[in-house]
Amino acid sequence: MAISVFDLFSIGIGPSSSHTVGPMRAARMFVTRLKKDGALAQTASVRAELFGSLGATGHGHGTPKAVLLGLEGHSPRTVNVETADDEVERIRRSGRLRLLGTEIGSAHEIAFDEPNQLILHRRRSLPYHANGMTLFAYDAAGTPLLEKTYYSVGGGFVVDEDAVGEDRIKLDDTVLKYPFRSGDEMLRLANETGLSISSLMLENEKAWRTEEEIREGLLEIWRVMQSCVARGLSTEGILPGGLRVKRRAASTARQLRTEGDAMLHRSEWATIYAMAVNEENAAGGRVVTAPTNGAAGVLPAVLHYYMNFVPGADEDGVVRFLLAAGAIGMLFKENASISGAEVGCQGEVGSACSMAAGALAEVLGGTPEQVENAAEIGMEHNLGLTCDPVGGLVQIPCIERNGMAAVKAVTAAKMAMRGDGSHKVSLDKVIKTMKETGADMKVKYKETARGGLAVNVIEC
Repeated sequence: MAISVFDLFSIGIGPSSSHTVGPMRAARMFVTRLKKDGALAQTASVRAELFGSLGATGHGHGTPKAVLLGLEGHSPRTVNVETADDEVERIRRSGRLRLLGTEIGSAHEIAFDEPNQLILHRRRSLPYHANGMTLFAYDAAGTPLLEKTYYSVGGGFVVDEDAVGEDRIKLDDTVLKYPFRSGDEMLRLANETGLSISSLMLENEKAWRTEEEIREGLLEIWRVMQSCVARGLSTEGILPGGLRVKRRAASTARQLRTEGDAMLHRSEWATIYAMAVNEENAAGGRVVTAPTNGAAGVLPAVLHYYMNFVPGADEDGVVRFLLAAGAIGMLFKENASISGAEVGCQGEVGSACSMAAGALAEVLGGTPEQVENAAEIGMEHNLGLTCDPVGGLVQIPCIERNGMAAVKAVTAAKMAMRGDGSHKVSLDKVIKTMKETGADMKVKYKETARGGLAVNVIEC
């Protein structure tokens, strides 16, 4: 099993990697399969059923919108975020769906009655994962043409039922130069080779791309992160969804700029960078899953902190930061989960905090042991974090939570840099603990909006 840094950091659309990006990819996979099987032209109707967390909080996370866009052939990476809502409104107003309409020569238009053909099951789940969806296609006589079940397993990763029982992630048997599946293995390889964590990851990435392609790809991800922060710091107003949550990043940034030396307020800036991203995410803007949309603000915030407040910071450091973060994120993805619907927000914001902490230690000149220590601290103090979005929206507590995690990541990195890398709790142990804690966590605290703040705020 091999995971690339570009699997963990993908360019997509808000507000949720598991509820928006994943379902859009799954729906597009479904219509692409229809075309491959030669059944697209015979398709007269389609139906989509969403289960578990997708059904419980799908409306707040934009899942129906994502499914419709995916059926029309849109990809999270390339869909126009400025016109996406208009596209969905056209489908709903006309009652017509253009299957694979984004591909010239492939578009196939059918009637579509959303209330009866896109069904959200709020209390039903599929056996494999909390984020399940089944799509059906029929011909004019009602004869089934295709039925596929997909699972959105976090971070935009999608597997279909054929992968159930094999692995949680898309299968990839690429042979890596320095394969590792645990923190201990990562440290052993670093010590044996004399390479840093980012250099180990770079050597493994070369199994898929040249070093130049890796660098350019990671800098493109950085540019998208920068654009997202810039938009968030310049856009005001009310976020969509009905909670009337006010954007605060822009006004707070404006206040900070009037207060003089930014270095004196660098912790606040880290918070605001993260909030800017997650306000953009909540508005359905272009973000980078890092490793999820719900936690998309932490990595960009800490990277901005590095570039703006660390002397000597440069683009080489950005590349090393993202490679080190990817190495740590891979361990969470393989050995636990980054899905809030499976393990709560500890798997999203907690993982992002750990990744950012380790990555910052890397670019501050930390040893592999200090990097691993920073990552462990970042996760240890997010254990048990619940996913209880108010109204099923990625707004409360998600936006502020990213800001808090960004500051925590900076603190964790600095703590680790003050030591020699030795510590009592290993990264592997804290990842194992996170997985077990998630298994013990009640379902109502795992992205269902049926517990915690999600009910107490509404009751108030």
